[in-house]
Amino acid sequence: MSAPTAPTGELTVVKCGGTAGVDATAVCADIAELVRAGQRVLLVHGGSADIATLGDRLGVPQRRMVSDDGMDTRYTDPATLEVVVLALAGVVKPRLVAALARAGVDAVGLTGMDAGLLRARRAAAHRAVVDGRRMVLRDNHGGRLIGVRADLLRTLLAAGTVPVVSPPALGEDGRPVNVDADRAAAALAAALDAHTLVLLTGAPGVLANPADERSVLRRCAVPTTGVPSDVGRGMAMKLVAGRDAVRGGVGRVLVADGRRTGPVRAALAGAATEITLGSADV
Repeated sequence: MSAPTAPTGELTVVKCGGTAGVDATAVCADIAELVRAGQRVLLVHGGSADIATLGDRLGVPQRRMVSDDGMDTRYTDPATLEVVVLALAGVVKPRLVAALARAGVDAVGLTGMDAGLLRARRAAAHRAVVDGRRMVLRDNHGGRLIGVRADLLRTLLAAGTVPVVSPPALGEDGRPVNVDADRAAAALAAALDAHTLVLLTGAPGVLANPADERSVLRRCAVPTTGVPSDVGRGMAMKLVAGRDAVRGGVGRVLVADGRRTGPVRAALAGAATEITLGSADV
């Protein structure tokens, strides 16, 4: 019996948002259809809803921090880091791998620490606003990506396998570092020369009016510096990640609705906001 033909189609990186509204089962079913059509797909995930749920069960409060550059991120103290690792690697990832298996697709779950897929530099002591108070943070285990190892992922993709990747990343000291999953998806898409990055979220795209889901933009030109304003906390990070991906050479970056049936193919067909570089929304 001959070996299956290795997929040669375009690479699509899909980031499955971690909000409660995103339908992960529909995302996985849609990815399976793309794989059967000969496409290569890498799935990156977060897990904000599961992190919050597990944090509540374990009595670990979830806090946000705003750095001096205006970026709003999770404050990852040692206890929160444990919750993040447990939720992503122990709850969300097995759920996604199982959903892909039920859809008939081979999948391998990996964190950024496995084989050093994602490498990061832990943030040094710095000032930030946490829960409305300005503080000097010395125990934050979050950081910024500084490198991606793509060779293992290329091997898995060439075999027709869907890698399922999430934070944490591997720190320079060999310990886990929490990184933003949207920016991890952007870095992976750039390193793998992906044709398209699809950022699925709990909205139909980038909205001109965050309170009106009918105000979806066809294109959103993200400022080349700074944090985009007036789009909401979660969407601002997606726009920054989209900017990273475009700068990294990714052909298309789409922000789309993860709550609908066939979310990935719908986004690829145009039901999405395309991210470009510029200074104004269109």
